[in-house]
Amino acid sequence: MTIDTRAWDVVEHLDTPERIAAYIDAVLEDGDPALISAAIGDVARARGMSQIAAETGRSRESLYRALSEKGNPQLDTLVSVLKAIGLRLSVQPIAESKPA
Repeated sequence: MTIDTRAWDVVEHLDTPERIAAYIDAVLEDGDPALISAAIGDVARARGMSQIAAETGRSRESLYRALSEKGNPQLDTLVSVLKAIGLRLSVQPIAESKPA
């Protein structure tokens, strides 16, 4: 008996602002720059790369390149894409562990 499977794509699950924010927050917590740009790219694909390109004034192709796992987007690109998808960067102190 064969089992039919299909690839799982996170983009299919990024359908609410809360899910998007939780996804980006989790990736930011990991701290891997390649993963961060790829995750923002996932959200941009979920929202529609053409729409994001129009809102940021960048081409779809340059966004796909910059927001890939091998991309290295500049901060202004990340900030403009996050703004277009309804998010912003924020900074929080790292919780210090208390002595035992």
